[in-house]
Amino acid sequence: MFPADFLERLKDIVPDKKHESVLAAMSSPKATGFRVNTLKGDRDEVISSLLESNLELHEVEWNTHAFWVDSDQRAHLLASAPYLDQKIYIQNLSSMLPPLVLEPQPGDKILDLTAAPGSKTLQIACIVEQDAEIAAVEVVKSRFFKLRDNLESQGATEVRTFLKDGRSVWKNRPEYFDRVLLDAPCSSEGRFHRSDPETYAYWSLRKVKEMARKQKRLIYSAVQCLKPGGTLVYSTCSFSPEENEAIVAGILKRFPEALHVEPIALDVNNLEAGLDSWKGKPFNPDISLARRVYPSYQMDGFFICKMRKTSSTLPK
Repeated sequence: MFPADFLERLKDIVPDKKHESVLAAMSSPKATGFRVNTLKGDRDEVISSLLESNLELHEVEWNTHAFWVDSDQRAHLLASAPYLDQKIYIQNLSSMLPPLVLEPQPGDKILDLTAAPGSKTLQIACIVEQDAEIAAVEVVKSRFFKLRDNLESQGATEVRTFLKDGRSVWKNRPEYFDRVLLDAPCSSEGRFHRSDPETYAYWSLRKVKEMARKQKRLIYSAVQCLKPGGTLVYSTCSFSPEENEAIVAGILKRFPEALHVEPIALDVNNLEAGLDSWKGKPFNPDISLARRVYPSYQMDGFFICKMRKTSSTLPK
């Protein structure tokens, strides 16, 4: 059973119209999402191979390289030749959104600040066809080696990986990157599932506050790594406003003239506006431009905010 405190907070976070469906999605089998890894295979050839294997594929309207299969076909998908040949990459559909919102372009300098296990880094490399300077950072040694091995095996050989604390990276590369993705470590509430107690075994309000402290330092570093005119995407797989809207509100308050929230121009049905307040305290009105993804059959819970940096933020 989910923690009582978590369920009580969920009532205040999730819109009434979605509350029942969210709880159902967190209690039922889930679809398996995947992307064609274009660094290894051609989209049409990969899809043809999967269809010949009698897999029933569902297309994703907002990502031409993304698909999903029903929960009962997951094992079949993982036994397919394209998966074994690393021509497809298993990834929840929600997790594919931040790289799309980042809109990486060929020739960009791009930083993935907390990158392990590398799903979004790999997606960025696919989008720009490796024609960009991509840096992927991870502080935990075991996760760093998993990140590095994952990128190499999936064909993202041009990505540079760094075993570093993301909170201090800006000191080495101040205002260097055109685009920064901070998919921040979080309490992972959006991935909780009733059938897997390990997903929520370590949750507590203390854990949420601990994550928020770390996120504040990471987003400061992300902003300082970003050059004026650049794009920052901040995301988590958490419901907690302390880890989402409050983190964005804090960095906007710190740099009110230099950072601006931008609309997210993705035509995805399962997107809701960011919260306008929490516990009676209003957020900056612009934070309503951020987007929340509430759990569904195909998607985990997520939060995404896109920001533009318009002037230098470096300490004088």
